[in-house]
Amino acid sequence: MKETTMSNHAIPVAKDNDGKNIWKFLVSEFKPKGKIFTPFNIISAPIILLGIVLIVIRFWKGIGSVTNLTQEVPWGLWIGFDVVTGVAFAGGAYVITFMVYILNNRKYHSIVRVTVLNGFLAYVFYAGALLLDLGRPWNVVNPIIGNSFGTNSVLFLVAWHFLLYMLAELIEFSPAIAEWLGAKRARKILSGMTIAAVIFGITLSTLHQSGLGALFLMARDKIHPLWYSEFIPVMFLVSSIFAGLSMVIFEGSISSRVFSSQISEKHHGEHNNIVISLSRICAGAMLAYFFLNVLVFIHDRHWDLLNTPMGYWYLLEMIGFVLVPMMLFFYSYRRKSLNLIKVAAIITMLGVILNRLNVTVIGFKWEEAVRYVPSWMELVITLTVIFTEIWIFRWVVRRMPVLRDSPLWAKDEK
Repeated sequence: MKETTMSNHAIPVAKDNDGKNIWKFLVSEFKPKGKIFTPFNIISAPIILLGIVLIVIRFWKGIGSVTNLTQEVPWGLWIGFDVVTGVAFAGGAYVITFMVYILNNRKYHSIVRVTVLNGFLAYVFYAGALLLDLGRPWNVVNPIIGNSFGTNSVLFLVAWHFLLYMLAELIEFSPAIAEWLGAKRARKILSGMTIAAVIFGITLSTLHQSGLGALFLMARDKIHPLWYSEFIPVMFLVSSIFAGLSMVIFEGSISSRVFSSQISEKHHGEHNNIVISLSRICAGAMLAYFFLNVLVFIHDRHWDLLNTPMGYWYLLEMIGFVLVPMMLFFYSYRRKSLNLIKVAAIITMLGVILNRLNVTVIGFKWEEAVRYVPSWMELVITLTVIFTEIWIFRWVVRRMPVLRDSPLWAKDEK
């Protein structure tokens, strides 16, 4: 269903020289835009309400009241999926900004803002998931200040990467907020900070993606040998490239339909070429990832583990969710087949989810007699986090110049 919004010239803009006008503008912006009773709203709203109730119970009665986590298995679905997998899908932001601002490839300029917005919201909400996962949420400051862990801890580095990268992405996206508010002076200042924020953000993101993998280097005896290696940080970094770009393809295909009226004819025409070009990058990154995994497997000599249930599971991941979509990306790029590219992107995303869960949940303490299985309440809260993120993403896109062109006064500044 297409988005029904006002045309670009009719979009209201706040007056930065009149506090009353800004207040009225902000109040008007919180009014619903578009249809209320859509299939997504009808499905997601009850889940979000139930999730909020469960979150209240979680903070009231403790983490054990809603999860199946134990002292032996302290990390479960919220870390494995919400954080580790979600951060991989947010990788598209640093890849796209690198190509646009560092390589000066203007082809992808039209999707920079929506990609950065998606990455920023992902990090914000997955930071929230971290708070849910901590038995004592107020101790979240410990890894940031180095208390109990020390400044040499990998967790200390990851926490600071996480925090600073969110700030960098906020600065990267802030010109769109200034344009929405009509804050011309602020927009000029913030635009001047973009390149520095991009360079800082790319550096932090690459460190953060690999840093998440480094956390699991200390769990050698707990992770199945087929998924553990000293190159986990490298694997996490490389896989974040095609994970993030697959999410860009998937999200972009949906946004181009749902928010069709926000996108100019020029950018509509560019969409297909962008998707085809991204498919080639995904194929190349997946080839590198597959090759590295083969090298690690041969070096570690785990041939005997292949003829086991976990070995079959490993082969399913590597062949069915890495090799197959990689070949689909190559084939669809040569054939310029958008439908096949979208299929390859979906399979790739499923493969990334499978890989991250194999490392953090499925292959973690795989020999234990009693295995961790997430409760239905954990699943509902995870869906609540995802649906709430989508609601806010939709709210921002409907109101700010994310997919649509910037106002004329902003273009004149360039």
